[in-house]
Amino acid sequence: MQFDVVIVGGLDRVGLPLGLMWADAGLTVGMVETDEAKRAPVEAGQVPFVEHGADAVLRRVLGKTFFTTSDIAAVSNAKAVVITAGTPVDEYLTPQLLALTTVAKDLLPHLRAGQHIILRGTVHPGTSERVRDFFSANGLKVHVSFCPERVEQGHAVKELRELPHLVSSFTQEGRLFCADLFRRLCNQIVEVSVREAEIAILFTNTWRYISFAVANQFYMMSESSEVNLKEIYRAMTENYERGRNLPTPGFTAGPCLLKDTMQLSAFYSNNFNLGMAAMQINEGLPSFCVDKIRQNHRLKGMKVGLLGMAFKAEVDDIRDSLSFKLRKLLIFHGAVVLCSDEYVKSTEFLPLETVLEKADMFIVGVPHARYRTIEFPGGRPVFNIWNLDSAQQA
Repeated sequence: MQFDVVIVGGLDRVGLPLGLMWADAGLTVGMVETDEAKRAPVEAGQVPFVEHGADAVLRRVLGKTFFTTSDIAAVSNAKAVVITAGTPVDEYLTPQLLALTTVAKDLLPHLRAGQHIILRGTVHPGTSERVRDFFSANGLKVHVSFCPERVEQGHAVKELRELPHLVSSFTQEGRLFCADLFRRLCNQIVEVSVREAEIAILFTNTWRYISFAVANQFYMMSESSEVNLKEIYRAMTENYERGRNLPTPGFTAGPCLLKDTMQLSAFYSNNFNLGMAAMQINEGLPSFCVDKIRQNHRLKGMKVGLLGMAFKAEVDDIRDSLSFKLRKLLIFHGAVVLCSDEYVKSTEFLPLETVLEKADMFIVGVPHARYRTIEFPGGRPVFNIWNLDSAQQA
């Protein structure tokens, strides 16, 4: 079967929404996934994770312009091959630079000259060039491009149609091809060099990570000074243009922001002091909160209801979620932690109603919409860093 696009590792949270939207735009899309457990729900018409609006698109395109396969050889029948893998970091926060080269080696026997190879995940600067040189050294003339994913997880269906798409390539033909390909989704195309694109996405994610760190540091300072952060926040932002983009405090986590900040630090020879400081603030916030709670409560033996285990609101992704660090700290200090989440499915978690009934105190780990309207049992303390009104209650 001939494809316009084949996405390798396509049934992940980056590749699946992208493939669905291209298929919905009329392109013939193949999704290569060797893990049968990941293919099964998609082939049954179900998106296996929270991606708002994606289920309807899948039902519309499945078996018509959207196809799944376990055969990596399908890439030989595609005009474009999209690789969604990025550059991960290890447990020491060091970029693993060979990850994409490994994927390239697996693809090499099935590719042909003239194809377009598009890297989609965030990568360490220079990775795209490494992939291009790998194919060239093995005698394969392909167009290698880098077009990073910039949408917010859970809202890709909407944002793929609305946000500008960043396009770069090592060849003019590759750049024109990618610009045309992404115009099938949205007419807003930003063309830059490959190295500029690699750094732009890292700068974007790092800027967000640092801005959240500023808000979290302000929170810690306000709490330590026993002043009302809600009133300070209002004073800084009310009808004042220069302060309107200040975030509110909260647990800053997920698979991109910390990882990409550490990639940028490694790229800058580990001299990125501002990024490292942001990491210490954001990753240290759970410890600060537990210490704050312990000033007023003896955690040993206390049943603590932890609401929200995903890394952010209205998704079911737990990657790098700071709620798990918070749980470990509470357990270390002797608490019995009762976890619940509106989207994450786990046999370890309890229904919200059970937690509300049994817990002695409550901590909101993630601000899912349902938690905004909870009537907590009277007389039991609540710690909610996301809500400046109630953060002081515990």
